[in-house]
Amino acid sequence: MEKILLIPVLLGFFIVLFSTSIWIKRAKRAGLVGKDIHKVSKKEVAEAGGVAVIFGFIFGVLSYIYIKTFYFKSTDNLVEIFSLISSVLIIGFIGLIDDILGWKIGLNKKTRIFILIFSAIPLIVINAGESVMMNLDFGFFYPLLLIPLGIVGASTTYNFLAGYNGLETSQGILILSGLALVTWLTGNSWLSLVTLCMVASLIAFYIFNKYPSKVFPGDILTYSVGGLIAIIAILGNIEKIAVFFFIPYIIETGLKVRGKLKKESFARLNERSSLEVPYKKFYGLEHIAIHVLKKIKPSKEVYEKDVVYLINLFQIFIIILGLFLFRTTIF
Repeated sequence: MEKILLIPVLLGFFIVLFSTSIWIKRAKRAGLVGKDIHKVSKKEVAEAGGVAVIFGFIFGVLSYIYIKTFYFKSTDNLVEIFSLISSVLIIGFIGLIDDILGWKIGLNKKTRIFILIFSAIPLIVINAGESVMMNLDFGFFYPLLLIPLGIVGASTTYNFLAGYNGLETSQGILILSGLALVTWLTGNSWLSLVTLCMVASLIAFYIFNKYPSKVFPGDILTYSVGGLIAIIAILGNIEKIAVFFFIPYIIETGLKVRGKLKKESFARLNERSSLEVPYKKFYGLEHIAIHVLKKIKPSKEVYEKDVVYLINLFQIFIIILGLFLFRTTIF
């Protein structure tokens, strides 16, 4: 890879690094804050920090387009890249609406799903991806049905595994890094670089979002990252391995459905400020993580960052297993 292609990745990183601190101050001044549930103090933390991530990602990708056009004299895949940007911006806008209205109010489920369908239009109109999967040709059903289904499904379910400092951001870093590797190895280096722009932006944001969090990502980040995972899978024709990488979220969705989408992922704080499973049954991977950690930790005390680390470890295992199982397709 030409060293000049590091510029878009680094640009995304530094834009997010500097703009996030500005956003924290402005969000607090505007009253766009949320309570940190897993802290005794329940301190107020700036919300919707994903604005900075989207900002850094878009400028990083645009700088890549500039380098590609003027330095490499190439217009290959520009239509796909602009379609990707358009979809992410639409998804991010919907997430921002939810953040402004508040997660307890926000858009109702039917309205959210209906509006998210529009985010698939940029990919539908360019007939993105390949309609043949698992030796089946889905024809026009692929762009008209499967693309919207994939984007809406990934955008909404990525938001389920959340609520712990740094969890959403670190999961995005891991999954997108895995997909960047896969797209690079399968000959889609342009898509790999676009993906790395988001990875770099998320790494910069993680500095502020990790425990103890100074800013929450908000739905603008969770919807956008989930949607981007689906978009990369579609444009890179790597749907199967992307779905495999998404296994923790598939499990989380099943557990949420078990709770009729009403049970939350938050834990209960005990008198020692450590976490307890809030229900008799598990309604999230977070609850399973707390249960497992209580079994294996000598102190029996489980804290927020412990849960995040264990879920991240599970995600890393899934990614490595996926790379092994799909090695004949990838390598």
